[in-house]
Amino acid sequence: MTEFSAVELIIAKRERGSLSTEQIDWLIANYTSGVVADEQMSAMAMAILLNGMDRREIRDLTAAMIRSGERLDYSGLAAPTADKHSTGGVGDKITLPLAPLVAVFGVAVPQLSGRGLGHTGGTLDKLESIPGWRASISNAEMHAQLASVGAVICAAGSGLAPADRKLYSLRDVTGTVEAIPLIASSIMSKKIAEGTASLVLDVKVGSGAFMKNIDRARELAQVMVDLGNDSGVKTSALLTEMNTPLGLTIGNALEVRESVEVLAGGGPADVVELTVELASEMLRLAGKPDADVAAALKDGRAMDKWRQMISAQGGDPRAVLPVAKHSHTVVATETGHLTKLDALALGIASWRLGAGRARKEDAVQFGAGIELHAQLGDRVVAGQPLLTLFTDEPERFDWAQAAFADGIEYGENAPSDRKIILERLSNG
Repeated sequence: MTEFSAVELIIAKRERGSLSTEQIDWLIANYTSGVVADEQMSAMAMAILLNGMDRREIRDLTAAMIRSGERLDYSGLAAPTADKHSTGGVGDKITLPLAPLVAVFGVAVPQLSGRGLGHTGGTLDKLESIPGWRASISNAEMHAQLASVGAVICAAGSGLAPADRKLYSLRDVTGTVEAIPLIASSIMSKKIAEGTASLVLDVKVGSGAFMKNIDRARELAQVMVDLGNDSGVKTSALLTEMNTPLGLTIGNALEVRESVEVLAGGGPADVVELTVELASEMLRLAGKPDADVAAALKDGRAMDKWRQMISAQGGDPRAVLPVAKHSHTVVATETGHLTKLDALALGIASWRLGAGRARKEDAVQFGAGIELHAQLGDRVVAGQPLLTLFTDEPERFDWAQAAFADGIEYGENAPSDRKIILERLSNG
């Protein structure tokens, strides 16, 4: 490998230059091995945030991060593979009903998921509220479960894109999280290394999302769709609304319960709509455009697959889920229609109740969170229950309520119908 100087590469990007393929390969390989120091990579991350990268640079950065570790291969499976990635939101439990639903139609779903940090929940935290369920399984176990059940949701192994793991934690403490080239390469290096043949991206837009405005969300989605397709992964994206929480629950065990309601043919309309839309798109990319996914939710096939998937990882799908020791009901302060239920405010409140973590090493309370008794646009009467807070530590209630003091508003007229799917970016 050609030798470069980290300082010269930082200066080149600082001066709005373009880094060559060889320079990017050298930078990532040497950062992963420790030759390039954290402070040097911090300076590079800031230069990328301020000056951007072109499509070729982002593609090279993603490829270098993939090469830093192993790449999984599912070519031995009889079924095609499809995956979904969400950029994260509040009440976003879609992966739970989605993976078994898609697997019903003979498409294998290798869903490598993460844990929550801050106000956004983590899929693994939700599933770990199920007694006995294991997030960490070997690559061999994952492959065997995909062959037998057709769906697996688990933690990514340490061998997958280790450069991303180093860079991810660095971005968090250097104010460079928002850099689109770094977000896109982080997400897509893991998804491409994961080995899926097709991928649907759920890019959230709004107060409770990573991307607050649609222009930035669209830019990120397009970059990721291009990266996937350039790498041979059929990739498309949906831009979805996240100003209001998804569903009526926020918090780990609460969201599992709601996901099971969806799998039983019920559940909130917005959760069902997004689950069906994402499943249909995953199946379209996998070559099964005519699958009747709504029917598989209604007739129990998706529930059967869910039980198989949970049991395969040691979980008891029929076990009683954890319940918080304390609850507190908040009532409506006015009569009228709910015109605002701010996702960020309610996400922070749920985190303050113990459902999330401030640092990666923090524990979560599985029973903590919020249950909404009304959604955006519903008419409420002053004094009726609006939401219930759950926690094991009642001293958290006041702190949580302070988070959404300005996050709930009432009006005489109902707001226009909420549009969940804002835009689609297709691979064709």
